[in-house]
Amino acid sequence: MARKPALAPADPADGAAATTRASAVYGQLRTDIAHGVLAPGSKLRVEAMGQRYSVGASPLREALSRLSAEGLVDRTDQRGFSVAALKWDELPILTHNRVQLDSLALRESIAARDAAWEDQLVLLVHRLSRTPRSLSDSVYQPNPAWETLHRDFHRALLARCPSRWLRGFCDTLAEEAYRFRQLAAGKSFTKRNEHAEHVAIFEAAIAGDADTAVLRLTEHYTRTSTLVATQARKRGHAA
Repeated sequence: MARKPALAPADPADGAAATTRASAVYGQLRTDIAHGVLAPGSKLRVEAMGQRYSVGASPLREALSRLSAEGLVDRTDQRGFSVAALKWDELPILTHNRVQLDSLALRESIAARDAAWEDQLVLLVHRLSRTPRSLSDSVYQPNPAWETLHRDFHRALLARCPSRWLRGFCDTLAEEAYRFRQLAAGKSFTKRNEHAEHVAIFEAAIAGDADTAVLRLTEHYTRTSTLVATQARKRGHAA
């Protein structure tokens, strides 16, 4: 009986490439879900998503499984994958939890502050002041550059918190809050001065005044949540 040919040894590079592809499509999917490009509740059919992101089924399934574990994607045996729905009645709970965790992280970050941390915040506040919130002067059109700086500013505030777990929880809640904000975004400007709110948080933080910084951060998040809920009702997303 002829011997079967021996299997060729696995090439470690193949596994590394698959991991890289899965990580890349994971990042793309995560961004598109956060920005509302993939709407809440929409189906994520593997074949269609594979064509959309030019990736094979295996790395795509791995990315979808990671997003499912994070709560951004729902998975059912019968229906496959879909973008997790936003539950508007949970927005107050999300805001409350975000205030709780970010307040704790901010206090610890302020306690461990240093010159490099202050310099980073100074730079981000300066860049935010020079970056328009909207791409249009006549109607509200989200500016990706501002959104990136805004995210970096809030992350930087908590950056000196020594607990990576706490910072990770804060990131997760921030991204979920961002999904609500993007879906509810209106087309008109509000009278709110977000930059002044950021400056107030920043000034208290670098002064080492944790109580005032936490108070200003709480007011900032609460004001955002109230505005988002109002906009959502106007656009028919929430009752």
